[in-house]
Amino acid sequence: MKASIGEVQRLLGVKTHTLRFWEKEIPLIQPRKDAFGRRLYSGRDIRILLRLKHLLYVRHFSIHDARQKLEVELSGPRQNLRAEVDGIRAELVALYFKLHPTSKADGSHHASHPSFSASHGGDF
Repeated sequence: MKASIGEVQRLLGVKTHTLRFWEKEIPLIQPRKDAFGRRLYSGRDIRILLRLKHLLYVRHFSIHDARQKLEVELSGPRQNLRAEVDGIRAELVALYFKLHPTSKADGSHHASHPSFSASHGGDF
């Protein structure tokens, strides 16, 4: 799954300049760029961004502390369990994009916000 910066902005409910700032601060987030230079976020990038938003907005971590927490979570001893949870989240994100396409048949844009974006708790 690949998502544009606009789709990720709607999914997370944050501005595009915030996403670009997070990319600079969190090296784990590495969207690819298409032939036109537009960012394309992978499912992994989106899952990291969802977790980052939770750490920053719900748990009130600093960006530095959130980066350290993400690095530990992605390499720690419970990585297999986290990988299973990560897989479930990937399925939820894919389902969200199926249920909320970027644009409707009439050309108007759909801009709903999922309730699961920052409400989940616990570890990655």
